[in-house]
Amino acid sequence: MINFSFGPNIFLGFILGFGILLLYLLRFVKPEVARDEDLFFVTLGLLYSSILVVHGWRLDPILLFSQVLIIASVLGAGWENIRLRG
Repeated sequence: MINFSFGPNIFLGFILGFGILLLYLLRFVKPEVARDEDLFFVTLGLLYSSILVVHGWRLDPILLFSQVLIIASVLGAGWENIRLRG
């Protein structure tokens, strides 16, 4: 069953998807900074964000808060990793 209504899970999934697409577009903008392993992480991130969008309506508030913390730490660590590469 797919219950698609705009909620915090949609917003969180789109933020994660946007961050992951920026990692993928880094391959075209600055090829010297991009690595081959990034494609694996882009695939995992897009899968994770699509699961959040489609099935995130089932999350309790505490589970949604844990997802917010996980995504914030992943995006922060990814940003720092990109900065240290080049």
